[in-house]
Amino acid sequence: MLSADSDATEKFGEQLGRKLRGGEVIELISDLGGGKTTFVRGLARGAGSNDQVASPTFTLSKIYKTTNFDIHHFDFYRLEQAGLASYELEDLIGDPKVVIIIEWGSVVQHVLPSLRLTVTVNKLDDDNRELIYNYPPQLSYLLAAKEV
Repeated sequence: MLSADSDATEKFGEQLGRKLRGGEVIELISDLGGGKTTFVRGLARGAGSNDQVASPTFTLSKIYKTTNFDIHHFDFYRLEQAGLASYELEDLIGDPKVVIIIEWGSVVQHVLPSLRLTVTVNKLDDDNRELIYNYPPQLSYLLAAKEV
């Protein structure tokens, strides 16, 4: 899927956010400046959160509230080892009142469930992004009938 600008990337996130039920794990893969936080901003809004979304690079995690679940947004960019963060993540996985978003998840791959949506954002140039979705059939409801 091609995104022509940050507004389109945010809109794709918003459309996905509307379909979240709780309990999902979403891994975001991209280089720095690829649009991960922009995508999460739309996702949180689509899920019904009014919280301000910002990259948790320096805090490791942020929580965005919705009426049905909490969105836990993790950014492991600064970690060489997962340490205690992997235990926190393990405790949250499978909780139907939590949606987990993970950036820079290589240090927690051993904890991540196979039942997750992986969104790879490839930066084609300053504006254009290619979003590639990889997911098991159980999560196909998240991407069914995407609007543009």
